[in-house]
Amino acid sequence: MQENDTSGGSVQDLNEILRIRREKLADMISAGKNPFDATTYGIDCHACDISDDYEKLEGREVSCAGRIVAKRIMGKASFCHIQDRTGRLQIYVKMDLVGEAEYDDFKKFDLGDIIGVVGEVFTTQKGEKSVKALKVAMLSKSLQPLPEKWHGLKDVDLRYRHRYTDLIVNPDVIKTFVTRSRIISGIRDFMNSRGFMEVETPVLHNHTTNAAARPFRTHHNTLGIDMFLRVELELHLKRLIVGGLEKVYEIGRIFRNEGMSYKHNPEFTMIEVYEAYTDYRGMMKLTEDLFGYIADNILGSRIVRYQGEDIDLGTPWARMTMAEAVKLHTGVDFDSFDKDDEKARAMARQHHVAVEDGCTWGGALNEFFEQKVEFKLIQPTFIYDYPIEISPLAKSRKDRPHITERFEIFMTAREMGNAFTELNDPIEQKERFLAQAIKKAGGDSDFSIDYDFINALEIGMPPTGGLGIGVDRMIMLFTDNPSIRDVILFPTMKPQESQDGN
Repeated sequence: MQENDTSGGSVQDLNEILRIRREKLADMISAGKNPFDATTYGIDCHACDISDDYEKLEGREVSCAGRIVAKRIMGKASFCHIQDRTGRLQIYVKMDLVGEAEYDDFKKFDLGDIIGVVGEVFTTQKGEKSVKALKVAMLSKSLQPLPEKWHGLKDVDLRYRHRYTDLIVNPDVIKTFVTRSRIISGIRDFMNSRGFMEVETPVLHNHTTNAAARPFRTHHNTLGIDMFLRVELELHLKRLIVGGLEKVYEIGRIFRNEGMSYKHNPEFTMIEVYEAYTDYRGMMKLTEDLFGYIADNILGSRIVRYQGEDIDLGTPWARMTMAEAVKLHTGVDFDSFDKDDEKARAMARQHHVAVEDGCTWGGALNEFFEQKVEFKLIQPTFIYDYPIEISPLAKSRKDRPHITERFEIFMTAREMGNAFTELNDPIEQKERFLAQAIKKAGGDSDFSIDYDFINALEIGMPPTGGLGIGVDRMIMLFTDNPSIRDVILFPTMKPQESQDGN
């Protein structure tokens, strides 16, 4: 019986397909041809080689392997397409060339089976570059059918849960993750070319000093202490600046036990960069140069098409203080009533901006920005000079101590990164940490003070600029994907009940 792979069919159809495939497996094992006995298979050619170097390969014998994704049986000669990591390749299988027994075996192969082929490169009468098989070997049996109409599936969660299948049947997904790999390599190339040293810092922390981020808690059995998965890379990297490394960066996983959405995943990838003897304006220039380098080398253009909008990464990017951005988009001039908490709360009520009782001028300014402005920032924009209340690790401006030398990167209506001139005064840093601890006392926060970091600052940290960029959001931009789940191979998902395919 010849199986026809389908998707969206009845449960009865699927069960019949599963039964047939397992019967085929049992028959192969009985005949001494267990498809899982294969170990190595010598490959000297991929699908892209046939298309790209056909003139060199025409008439030559090659060895290739891949998954069967299409198959047409036509008497004593048949065609199939196999897919490898580079694309799809047509295989012509003729009984007179491979022998009757091998041809009979081939006819029983299913979509999804992984095969090896030795054959001659040629062009069919219809002009398709192909391989004329001389030998065909089963390398692994697929016991589950591939979804035939994957693009029509409405349950997108299934694509994320079964990413292995998504990669097989959807070439655009492969392209996204190839591009992701190239972008991360490009980031490293750029940073290394600028004299930065890549380092690795601990994932398990004794403290969680970011009061705005909720950590994942775990327990170290040997030490008998609770520990936390890191919510940032910052404090360990700044310790290395204290130690004299001067220019360091890390590309690493961050974990935050918070909400999930199209732009938030509980674990995500960040790059954090620290450079001695510069400030947040130096980090602005570094940011523009990094995005420009990736655009030039990955896309070949600094105009990036994202969700129907042309994003211009050409420099210089727009620059506005947070107060200027709020004034531009709402008409409210926070600079005109600087540090007037009561008036700030009144303006918030007047403009329907939700703020807590006792909200400060800086807090109200930030709420105005987040609720009224952020979603309007489509083109690359540096929003800088943030209130001190929301910037505990940033250095204050000399002329306005309640404002910090901090900026965030915005484009496509979302934040892409964060940077500041680092606070290197250990006395002030300790005071800010203590103020945060008092504010969080009695709540469910895991915030704690990292006194060893204070000690490091007391040793002495030079003037330093720091930058953090969300790598996943950066990749969303360069691959034109609307959801962070589209650029993470295995996004966090609620587990399903265990299903036994037997």
